[in-house]
Amino acid sequence: MDDFRPFERMALIGLGLIGSSLGWVARRETLAKEIVGCARTEATREKALELGFIDRASPDPAACVEGADLVILCVPLGVNAAIAAAMKGALAAAAIVTDVGSVKKAVIRDVAPHIPEGVHFVPGHPVAGTEHSGPEAGFAELFEGRWCILTPPPGTDEDAVKRLSAFWRAAGSTVEIMEAEHHDLVLAITSHLPHLIAYNIVGTAADLEEVTRQEVFKYAAGGFRDFTRIAASDPVMWRDIFMNNREAVLEMLGRFIEDLTALQRTIRWDDAEALEALFRRTREIRRGVVEARQA
Repeated sequence: MDDFRPFERMALIGLGLIGSSLGWVARRETLAKEIVGCARTEATREKALELGFIDRASPDPAACVEGADLVILCVPLGVNAAIAAAMKGALAAAAIVTDVGSVKKAVIRDVAPHIPEGVHFVPGHPVAGTEHSGPEAGFAELFEGRWCILTPPPGTDEDAVKRLSAFWRAAGSTVEIMEAEHHDLVLAITSHLPHLIAYNIVGTAADLEEVTRQEVFKYAAGGFRDFTRIAASDPVMWRDIFMNNREAVLEMLGRFIEDLTALQRTIRWDDAEALEALFRRTREIRRGVVEARQA
């Protein structure tokens, strides 16, 4: 299993899809000897304990991270600062603190000021997920064959980065090291903008007066059906993503609108050749995604 050695205690702050999946893969691969979970609601904590992917649970982040040598924030971006402030006094010396958020500059902005001297902060983003949420949604295979991007700030302890990289490889992921700003720009086009488009298209369909909602449900073909799957993703998580990566998303959205306007003109002018050229080019991109085993 590469050069990985198990952590003594892993603290999962948040027990939704990613947190529960981390619990399951840690169980399967013995990535941590003990797994402690933190969730705000008693129902979530009880369900996680019942399912068995954690050993203990607490509503208090400080109690959860006490004695942990690995702490993973698996919460919406908007609560990172409050969680980091709540747990900072209980973090163990030399512990590694990381996260799974989709916007890295915001995580560094909100969490880094609360990391004590001697604790290692290595932001991370497993590029994996489904439209489902909650402790029941997790499964150990979620990270297999997927990328995990780490964005350690300048001066981060190299051994901590290596150990966390080994953790993610042991979970089945391929690890990439990237600057936070570049990560946010890349994810704006590959993940954030597609979700924004999906939310908008599904909302437009729901608002059409000429087409009934039942007809939208009844005749949803493959393309629209795929959009509804994306648009079913966690509303709070995606609200926070767009609010915290607004500059990159707005830049990509502006380019998309320009391309969409050009496509509108192509259809209006009956330019079949240009349409076919676009479709052939995008088809090749799909083939590239499949070859990269990200389909």
